[in-house]
Amino acid sequence: MDPPRAVLMMGVSGSGKSTVGSLLATELGWKFYDADDYHPEENRKKMGKGIPLNDQDRLPWLCNLHDILLRNVSSGQSVVLACSALKKMYRNILMRGESATTQKYDESGEKEGLPELKILVVYLNGSFELISERLAKRKGHFMPPELLQSQFDILEPPLPPENFLSLSVDRNVSEIISFIMDKIKVK
Repeated sequence: MDPPRAVLMMGVSGSGKSTVGSLLATELGWKFYDADDYHPEENRKKMGKGIPLNDQDRLPWLCNLHDILLRNVSSGQSVVLACSALKKMYRNILMRGESATTQKYDESGEKEGLPELKILVVYLNGSFELISERLAKRKGHFMPPELLQSQFDILEPPLPPENFLSLSVDRNVSEIISFIMDKIKVK
């Protein structure tokens, strides 16, 4: 099996997506994108006021991220994207674009004839207590720690048939990166 051309680092805020994702991209020689950099100003303001985003806030943002991934992969550039992607629907949009918001899928999540990016989802998971502790130490991020519970409330961890790895954030970063690289057979 060919290694994936795109890796999605997913998890709640404070799980280490950006840190692990940027270091993994550097190690692989791939391009790195942090989805937080692409939030519209309205989303940033809403979160800054302690108001959780809803699906309608996220859909245009996710469609834009899909387009970025598709452009890169189509041009031969492999990518790592750090994005919360908390719901299966959000991950479907990242793989399939805007059409994923209106299409119906069979039980396997497949839709006949719909172009799909092959993405390896790396789910960085940890307890509410551990992540909350990390967020309390983080400075200068637009998402306040008070919104963490809202992320855990909507979290849908990946399940088969999704192509994913689930890794605990209580491992050290280099261990996580080595594990991912081993799984995707990139040396």
